[in-house]
Parts: sequence; structure tokens; C-alpha cells
Amino acid sequence: MQCVGLSFRRLYSTKPPTSLPEAARVARTASTPLAVRLRRRKKFGPIAAGASDSTPEGLTPTELARYQRLRAKGQLKEIDGEDVTEAQWIERLNEQRSRVRGLRIVERDGVTDTEVLGRRVYLPNIIMRLVRNNTLPGEPYNPYEATFRIPKSVTKTDIRSYLFAVYGVKTTYIRTDNYISPFFPKLGNKRKAFKTYKRAVVGLVDPFYYPHRVEDMPSQEREEREKWIEDNFQIQATRSMQKYELLRLTKGQAKGWKFKEPLATKRSHILRLVAERRERREGLVLDQAREWQEMRERGELITIDKPKALPPTEEQSSLPAASN
Repeated sequence: MQCVGLSFRRLYSTKPPTSLPEAARVARTASTPLAVRLRRRKKFGPIAAGASDSTPEGLTPTELARYQRLRAKGQLKEIDGEDVTEAQWIERLNEQRSRVRGLRIVERDGVTDTEVLGRRVYLPNIIMRLVRNNTLPGEPYNPYEATFRIPKSVTKTDIRSYLFAVYGVKTTYIRTDNYISPFFPKLGNKRKAFKTYKRAVVGLVDPFYYPHRVEDMPSQEREEREKWIEDNFQIQATRSMQKYELLRLTKGQAKGWKFKEPLATKRSHILRLVAERRERREGLVLDQAREWQEMRERGELITIDKPKALPPTEEQSSLPAASN
């Protein structure tokens, strides 16, 4: 809409479909809502896998039907006395769609410049989380789609403007759906707010390949990736430090106590300590039985004054003696 040299534009489609790669057209066809696909299949027949339903000019069946309807009603403006073709109509439509709201073209000293209107907003309070696409088993990953988790209040126009203005990402289509959290009886049939979110599937003009997961990498590449992560973020070292501090705090702050990792920190350590004490106890009983047997052979009287104590372990011998 033009008004006294003022151009209000809305960022809709950032690139005409005629310049889209064939893979992007196929991705746009595959992401069509199920109800629309069933209606088109019933009307035009099934579409082969990996094919697009757009015309050579780049019109989707919906846009083609709209063009034919406007042409039949005589509502298309003629260009140089001739009817508007499909390519000219979609080009006009994309020019209208690609207008950015809040800009106007001005001339200063004979130089054309673009001026931003209205209040500028820096650092928008929108958190868009990029997640992996939902790829079915046996199907290839679609690099012309990107999936985001967004706040429920964000609209398609907000997503398109945000991606283009902040990151320069050009989009072709956006599908959104809402995931509502179920009721939890243990919470009094209430919903969990963090389980309710909105998903946006965005069609991309330029392909984007999501990084491979560590578990999907080859063994050598996985080791290099894990080493790089550990060198830059020290995840394992941080976990070990946290475990050390938790064990130190739970052990207590007795005077003269020194933390040792083998002391009852794991189930294997506990079982090892139990086995060592059992072995010492059995050895003490065997020594006492041999001594009594020798005394019986010499004809000496066997008396039980005081049982022998178990020898101290390595951990006990390292502890300081108790003061009276």
C-alpha cells in the first residue's frame, strides 16, 4: 500500500518460488497439511515420492486456483493491454508479500536511502529453540526444513520477520501446531506448563544440515568430538568435581579426617572392604585353631583368656590416634 511516498511493508515470502531449488519445492509439497494433501490427492491424483505439485512457474495448486478464479472474474489488471500471465501474477504477489513494514524510501541530496519508521526494538524477548526435524525411520533428513520450539504467543509473521531480520534466513512457508500438556492426577489433574509448547516447521530457501548426534558418528569421529567437547567445556571434570564435593560434605568435617576416594564411594569399594574384613576374620580363626591343635598335641591345657583382635586395616592405620 502506497500513501504519500510512505511504504508499509510486511515480511512474508522473502524469495519468489520461481527461484527456489527443486529440493525446496519438494520439501514445501511434503510439508503440506494432511487435510490439504488428501484433498489434492482426491482431485488431482497421487504425487510420486520426491516430486513437487507446483507448476513450472512455481505456483502451488492453491495459488493456481486463486489465479484462475481471479482471471475468470476479470479482476486481474492487464499489462500493456495483455492479460497477466501466471509468472507475472506470482511475481506481483511475492513483491507484495515481501514488503517489510516500517520502511520508506527517501531521497536526500539526490541519493536514495531507506529509512526505518516507528520505534526500533533491540534484543526481542523471543526464545526460539532449534530442534531436529521429525524424520521417520528409513527417510532421509530434509535440509530444506527447520523445526523450532517457540512461545505460544508468537505468530508466523513474527517468526518470519525474526529469522530474516536477526539471522538473514529466508523462508518459504511456516507450519505451526500446539502441543498441550496432559492432565496429571498426582498434581490434582493439573497440567505442567513446561510440557505445553508450540512447534514451528519453517521451509528454507537455502539448505541447513543439523549437526550429527555424537551417538550417530563413526567411532573415530565420535572420539575426536568427545575430546573436543571435554577440552573446551570440561564436562567430565566438572562432574567429578561435583561428586567429590558432595562426598566430602556428606562424609563430615571430623578433625584429622582426610578424604580418600576408595572409602565407600562406590558399591564395588564397599564390597571390596567387606571381602577384606571377612578374609582377615577367617585367617584369625584359622590361626587360633592351629594354635589350640598344637597345644593339644603337646598335652598342654587350653584356656581362653581373651580373643585376639582383628589387625587394623590400611585405612584405620592412617587415621590419627584418639586423644583422651
